[in-house]
Amino acid sequence: MPPSLATEQNTGTGDRRLPGRPRSEDARKAILRSTLKLLQQNGFPELSIEAIAADADVGKATVYRWWPNKAALVADAFSSSADEELRFPNTGSVRADLSIQMKHLVRILRGRRGRIVAALVGGGQSDPELIEAFRDRFMMPRRQEAYETLRRGIERGELPKSLNMDLALDTLYGSIYMRFLIRQTGLTEEFVDEVVSAVMDGVSER
Repeated sequence: MPPSLATEQNTGTGDRRLPGRPRSEDARKAILRSTLKLLQQNGFPELSIEAIAADADVGKATVYRWWPNKAALVADAFSSSADEELRFPNTGSVRADLSIQMKHLVRILRGRRGRIVAALVGGGQSDPELIEAFRDRFMMPRRQEAYETLRRGIERGELPKSLNMDLALDTLYGSIYMRFLIRQTGLTEEFVDEVVSAVMDGVSER
């Protein structure tokens, strides 16, 4: 059996409760690990709160204490697995900061967790609750970090003060998701460099 996403994202403590660590935090992390594991095995449509609770050895009420529905739980589980990897660096160059973060995203999309993203985006087309959870709990926190990265570039004079940040980010990341969801080939680090150069060159000339 291939290693599960839970193993891939193991925090290093397993199910052992560390001294002084709240039991509720242990339960929350166990729920997130179980969600990723079962999502990988069964997919989103077959995933159930009952199965997650059983796998995490908690009651359903414990799950619902933190998440209102399955969509919110899945979005948080994926977000927590990728949080550290997708933080924006601050190298002093907006191009480098964007390129580094986007390459980390590409690595995730090309790996096992990419199937989760595809399921969330695909399922969200017919499930407003799912796409809303994915947007609010995964996409928007990264978007806020991206805004800060662009603002630093503006303050350093790398980008124009008139920059439309939403348009720039939609162009940068839209190309990544388009290639991931539709073309499914050529999603490489070289592609990231080309996209960043094209967008940054364009906005810098304005």
